[in-house]
Amino acid sequence: NTKRARSKSPLSLIYVSLGRNINATKNIHSALDNLEQQFGICLISSVYESKSLGFHGKNFLNLVVTIQSNLPINELLNVLKKFEDLLKRDRSAPKFSNRTMDIDILCVDGLSGNFDGIHLPRAEILKNAFVLLPLAEIAPDCKHPCTGLTYSDHWQMFNIGLQSLWKVDFFWRGKQISFRQYT
Repeated sequence: NTKRARSKSPLSLIYVSLGRNINATKNIHSALDNLEQQFGICLISSVYESKSLGFHGKNFLNLVVTIQSNLPINELLNVLKKFEDLLKRDRSAPKFSNRTMDIDILCVDGLSGNFDGIHLPRAEILKNAFVLLPLAEIAPDCKHPCTGLTYSDHWQMFNIGLQSLWKVDFFWRGKQISFRQYT
């Protein structure tokens, strides 16, 4: 158990993305369970399916969640890496490859810059539809700390190009957290 006693420092609001294409449903459940147990989950976006980018592989499932923590960023990253390791993340695999779990810190409060070797906000927010759309869904009025625009504004201006994604039905702990879109 990696749970720590809370210190008196204030809690930060943290947006985290989860993505995987190996045993996707099972691994999302495990990752959400771990995040809930360790930090508590404030919000969960819909779950989006997308084609793999940069390689030929199974489709990915992606979502964004918010958690709160007072851990320093490097300690938070270590906890998230342990969660990935529990789900058998292969760190020797190429960057663009199949994944059992990928958990990334997107942003912490309104921080901008390099913190403990982690650049915040994460650049993928403005590059990948599978990150920006679920973030804009749960934090539409939050402003990107570098651009000053809301995530909703960024999504409205986003050029989806060859990226495609769609909501899927997804259940966690007996509750439907995501509903498939019908066109």
